[in-house]
Amino acid sequence: MMLEQRVFFGFVVAVSLAMAWIIAPYYGAILWGVVTAIVFWPLNRSLREALPTRRGTAAFATLLAVIAIVIVPTIIIGSLLIEQALSTYAQIGSQKIDLGRIISDFRSGLPRPIAALLDRVGFGDMRAIEQKLTNVATSGARIAAAQAVNFGQGAFSFAISLGIMLYLTFFLFRDGARLTSTIGVRIPLAVQQRRDLFEKFATVIRATIKGSIVVAIVQGVIGGIVFWFIGIEAALLWGVVMGFLSLLPAVGTGLVWVPVAIYLFATGQTWQGAVLTGCGIFVIGMVDNVLRPILVGKDTRMPDYVVLISTLGGISVMGINGFIVGPVIAALFISAWDIFLAERKISIE
Repeated sequence: MMLEQRVFFGFVVAVSLAMAWIIAPYYGAILWGVVTAIVFWPLNRSLREALPTRRGTAAFATLLAVIAIVIVPTIIIGSLLIEQALSTYAQIGSQKIDLGRIISDFRSGLPRPIAALLDRVGFGDMRAIEQKLTNVATSGARIAAAQAVNFGQGAFSFAISLGIMLYLTFFLFRDGARLTSTIGVRIPLAVQQRRDLFEKFATVIRATIKGSIVVAIVQGVIGGIVFWFIGIEAALLWGVVMGFLSLLPAVGTGLVWVPVAIYLFATGQTWQGAVLTGCGIFVIGMVDNVLRPILVGKDTRMPDYVVLISTLGGISVMGINGFIVGPVIAALFISAWDIFLAERKISIE
């Protein structure tokens, strides 16, 4: 390689790294802009076919649909969730929710062998457990209050990120096909390799959104309604927690409703425990098995253990954005190796 070419290549790498550094604070907004454009691209394509000479109008109409279907409901639910979380923390901190009575009722309702087992493993001192839980709850109340004081700054940051996401999404709707083609021809891969990887990327994004978020919303709504029906405090809060946990295969919503059902049975609230257990097993638990294959399809699904590990790993590395990035990286990893082995006619069977 000639000296001039090396220098120019170094310059390209340097400015690319500098660009990545500049946009890094808003990588979440960029990621969700791309995700939104991919998920709503079929709607945008239909509008473009109806308005072939007005791409901008079609893109703007699609963006308004995104705002109405996703953004507005998310903001409303988020504000209600914050209000309920603050109220719950405040009630625990002011003893309106009596943790001591709850723990005492739970302990007295346990069968003797289980109570004896708790004593042996060090969970017999209910007063110490109550004190620890009260300290945690009080600390949580202080943290929640501090976050409420700083809400203005957080809201401003959120508004900036949301604006960037929507702005980018509009241009992706309007010019997405041309941008994809332009980027694609500059990637040093064979045409078929590039097409396969692009298709896999888009497929996994849509599958993750439809197969995970839609299922999470349905399970969270059902769980919240059941909690409200049987009289559990902060039903909206627990519904959102169940929806979030449902993103994790194998464990999911059971991390919430199973302990609550055990508590209800232990404290003599038999019909509430029976309703929650029945709904948990036959309604909430079946949503994933029924809806996910319909929304995603068998061909796009990865093994549950791969989804679980990649989702947890993504969240641990990238926060909430990781539940999208983790499975996408895992899917591209599998796809890349499939292409590599297929081209070399290597069989792993």
